[in-house]
Amino acid sequence: MIHKIKSLYDNGNGLTERKIAKELGISRNTVSKYLKISEPVISEQLSETDRTKKLDEYRSYIVHLLQTYPGLSAVKVARKLKAKVDQLAVSDRSVRRYIQTLKDEISFKQARYYEPVLDMMPGVQCQVDGGELRGVMIAGKETTVYFMVFVLSYSRLMHVSVSSQPINTQTLIYQHDAAFRYFGGRPQECVYDQTKLVVINETFRELELNQRFSQYATAAGFHIRVCEGYDPESKGKVEAGVKYVKQNGFYGEEFNDWQALENYLKDWLDTLANQRVHGSTQQQPQVHYDREEKDKMQSYLTPACLPHQAVASETRQVDKTSLISWQSNKYSVPMAYQSAKVGVAVHAGQLLITDLASGERLAEHVICLEKGQIIKNTHHYRDRQQRVEALEAALEQQLGARDSQRLCALLKATSPKIYKDQLVGAKQIIAAHLVNYGAINADLLARILTAPRLTATQFRALLDAYQLNPERVSAARVGQPDPAQAASALAHYAVLNGQLTGQGGRHVVH
Repeated sequence: MIHKIKSLYDNGNGLTERKIAKELGISRNTVSKYLKISEPVISEQLSETDRTKKLDEYRSYIVHLLQTYPGLSAVKVARKLKAKVDQLAVSDRSVRRYIQTLKDEISFKQARYYEPVLDMMPGVQCQVDGGELRGVMIAGKETTVYFMVFVLSYSRLMHVSVSSQPINTQTLIYQHDAAFRYFGGRPQECVYDQTKLVVINETFRELELNQRFSQYATAAGFHIRVCEGYDPESKGKVEAGVKYVKQNGFYGEEFNDWQALENYLKDWLDTLANQRVHGSTQQQPQVHYDREEKDKMQSYLTPACLPHQAVASETRQVDKTSLISWQSNKYSVPMAYQSAKVGVAVHAGQLLITDLASGERLAEHVICLEKGQIIKNTHHYRDRQQRVEALEAALEQQLGARDSQRLCALLKATSPKIYKDQLVGAKQIIAAHLVNYGAINADLLARILTAPRLTATQFRALLDAYQLNPERVSAARVGQPDPAQAASALAHYAVLNGQLTGQGGRHVVH
């Protein structure tokens, strides 16, 4: 190529650089570069097998970036490199070329570790996933069809439900019911991706389930299993099923109306999808199911399981005061269930309240025949006495048994209606004093505890005053006014009062 450039240029007697570039299909800059270099120098450069590039000095850093973040773009690598190295005279294009060379030498793709998956036991698992297909011709109009695919992991028996509207939780429950009736039983677990129809949130693989769907799964008797986020391969059987439904089921079909689509889908399942020889099992799903899996499926009592038929009329929302409404009255439940939903049933004149998920009995109340009443079990609410005892025990650890008992008795006698809050305050005050100043001066504490009355704020004020002026506070009589000081204060007040009333020289003490 270099020889062609030189010969076409012919020391300026031939073609121009622009025409040479066009003739050879290369960049004009490339032509200019090699025309400026003599042939001996070019030969010398090409003969050096261990030539280095400017970026070789930073090769290890670039490799580290790409190994840590395989999806990092060359532009961002260049930006990070220029931020790390001052006045790096390398273009983004050079970085792209260098990274491409590295990728040809080193694989930066994060490997996924696969383990051999043994065939599922019959009757154990069903994988569930949804999809949508736009442009399906129904009654001459392009329509979006929403569908949910159910695939039994062992036999690969499939069921598909369709909807003309985006699938919500109630529709999903109906579709599960239809699939289990089609199978003639239910599996032990169903596997889903992280759709809001099933799981609201995941933190460290701890799942916050959609309460309504979880209620249905509990009633039906199957376990919910949710894949990790962005991991479709963990339910590959149904992922393949969704593609199969789109491509083999709906694509290229036209229907007169929605009923025609549903009839077609039923026939497609019975005569094609579940009768074909499956590529993985090399067996017909329906035959495989009937022979080895059907007897292993759990029984499914269709009508009794559906929440909209058996549970909704017996479900109540607990309010923030831990009460539920039932026939114009309110009944208490344990405070742990505030703002949650509970199950409600009536038996032998009693209102039975249960946990929806576990079925555990939470409360029993005799049904009140009056209206507008609140029937409350005090055990459902926080035991204030236990809270007080806990605070008193905490004070005992801080001050010792004798001093804590005297302090508690003094606080209670002074402020009986807010005794618990006073204990909280005293505990905080002592804890802060221990951190800032160490143990409370024993003489000062003894003097404080002999006072006729004491509040938490007074207790804090005395401790703070002692830290500012220990001698003065020690000399003062804590909790009782000094007679001389009291007389002086009253006399001063009397003088001020007399001046304000305009009594001349007369001092009137009110």
